[in-house]
Amino acid sequence: MNSTPLWLPSLTLAAAGGWLAATMFAGPATSREPRFPQLTMDQLDAKQKPLGEQIMKVSSVGIGGPYNPMICSPVLGQRLFDLFHYLRWETSVPTKLNEFAILIIGRQWRSQVEWYAHAPLAAKAGLSPDIVAELKANKRPANMAEDEAVVYDFVTELTATKKVGDETFARAKKVFNDQQIVDLTAVAGNYVMVAMLLAMAEETVPPDKQEPFKPGEP
Repeated sequence: MNSTPLWLPSLTLAAAGGWLAATMFAGPATSREPRFPQLTMDQLDAKQKPLGEQIMKVSSVGIGGPYNPMICSPVLGQRLFDLFHYLRWETSVPTKLNEFAILIIGRQWRSQVEWYAHAPLAAKAGLSPDIVAELKANKRPANMAEDEAVVYDFVTELTATKKVGDETFARAKKVFNDQQIVDLTAVAGNYVMVAMLLAMAEETVPPDKQEPFKPGEP
């Protein structure tokens, strides 16, 4: 079924090259002192360092982005890191659709860091530039494949109405198996939490980069 609900209105090095160096002394988007000054590995205490070392092995942003506030709570940070690892590299959802779901959440939250980080990953995974551009413009993308349309409608309906209707769920069941539906739900919820961390900490893009979302845009 292709109907549209009536109610609907791992960073790549290429994208993130230089982030760690650029953000090592960067403050938030305002001129105030940063809420969480950017940590460096040599500043980590004995409880934080094991997590920092794990992050450095897989993250092309070092301990920047959401990792910077996460590492302030190292036990929680470790649990979240393990969850991130599954939802980014071991999930049953195909990479293109997984990144699309992350972008949908990033757009809902107007999360500068999430969009800056994941738009290049989505494109690299094969998501159409037109879909990325229309989503960024706060539009339901046109010309989506059926699996892409299911991801958009499923994630948007769940976050907007706090439920998934029978029609949308039935469409999802035609495209995904049970594990994939659970994993898709989890990645969406996870990146709401990531967006919250980034917003709370006032984390932003590197100082030499433009924020994806401009003031006054919807």
